[in-house]
Amino acid sequence: MAKRMDVRKTYKLYIGGKFPRTESGRYYKWNSTKDDEVVNICLGSRKDFRDAVVAARKAFDPWQSRSAYNRGQILYRIGEILEGRRDQFLAELTLQGVPKREATREMNAAIDRLIYYAGWADKYQQLFSSVNPVAQPYFNYSTPEATGVVSIVAPEESSMLGLVTAIAPVIVGGNSCVVLASHSKPLCSISFAEVLQTSDVPPGVVNILTGQRSELLEQFASHMDVNAVSYFGDDSGEIKTVEENASLNVKRVAILPEKDLQKSGAQGPYHILKTQEIKTTWHPMGV
Repeated sequence: MAKRMDVRKTYKLYIGGKFPRTESGRYYKWNSTKDDEVVNICLGSRKDFRDAVVAARKAFDPWQSRSAYNRGQILYRIGEILEGRRDQFLAELTLQGVPKREATREMNAAIDRLIYYAGWADKYQQLFSSVNPVAQPYFNYSTPEATGVVSIVAPEESSMLGLVTAIAPVIVGGNSCVVLASHSKPLCSISFAEVLQTSDVPPGVVNILTGQRSELLEQFASHMDVNAVSYFGDDSGEIKTVEENASLNVKRVAILPEKDLQKSGAQGPYHILKTQEIKTTWHPMGV
């Protein structure tokens, strides 16, 4: 009897809730650390990024209109599905060269971080809202609200925990996003997109591209329909590129060094606030 050939996984992009190949038709060959596994990964283009921004913009209003409680439920659901598929993600992490014990720690931390942010979904508003004293007969309130479409340059070395750390605080606050996944460790990113598609996250809220930072970084920071940029890394030249291009339409910029991902400060409500705007309302006092 002939030996059965395994059905190999195809790693595509994730745009608008669908899994298209890159419009450019380009790809790069990814090799495992032991060179016993070769995978073709889509090399995302600027056109793919523009398409993803359109999908994210379309998804933004309905997503931010969801109740905070519902967004928390959805993040919790993502954590549930990750827990059920942990063996698949552990296999991908080890294939990418992460030692088994470290892969287990990273997977546990990624799931825990999702549940952590799910709990903040309906609480950070009270923490960052205020009643402001004004010298006029008005009530003056300040509250945080989602800033819009956020482009995210995910960590290069932490393909699972880094991805969750980048996405969770952005979407729990009502934003939609476009993510550039790790170039050297891309496997978990598209598998995570499959989790998102089956966990009640509306199409377009999260869009994930694979590709090269050198090609897409400037576009991620300069696109005029992007409202904020979240960059994970330590390269001073890339940080300068992000900050200079983000200034063209006064985007909010959030920088987190990749070496800080494992620290306790890598999660918290202040990371949600980085992609929020403060809205102030004046209301006349009754007589």
